[in-house]
Amino acid sequence: MDYHELLALIKNYPDIVSGVKRIGIGTAQKYRIMIKDGSYIDFWLSEEGRYSYHWERQHLDGKIYRYNNAPHHKGVKTYPHHFHNGNEENVIESDLSTNPEDALIQILDFVRRKLSS
Repeated sequence: MDYHELLALIKNYPDIVSGVKRIGIGTAQKYRIMIKDGSYIDFWLSEEGRYSYHWERQHLDGKIYRYNNAPHHKGVKTYPHHFHNGNEENVIESDLSTNPEDALIQILDFVRRKLSS
């Protein structure tokens, strides 16, 4: 997995993205994508296949959207993959691609759709 390739994809979203910065500490690679409305997406991927894409909007409208595969929602059909849709408690099946490049495109397209609605 190459973060440089992932970060290059973000350049295709100048209408919604205002910047990107690394917020990881040590060997952890975590990035923050700043969205033009004042929200942000934090994402990280591990060599072992763990991931999280978290769109933080609580300070704007009280909502969060997060795709991850933390193994704690066993009742979800796509376990351990799941989606927090609007808040921590509303957990549903995940339709996110397992390919990191495709997943990031899905996330950014989701943000674009939400912001335009």
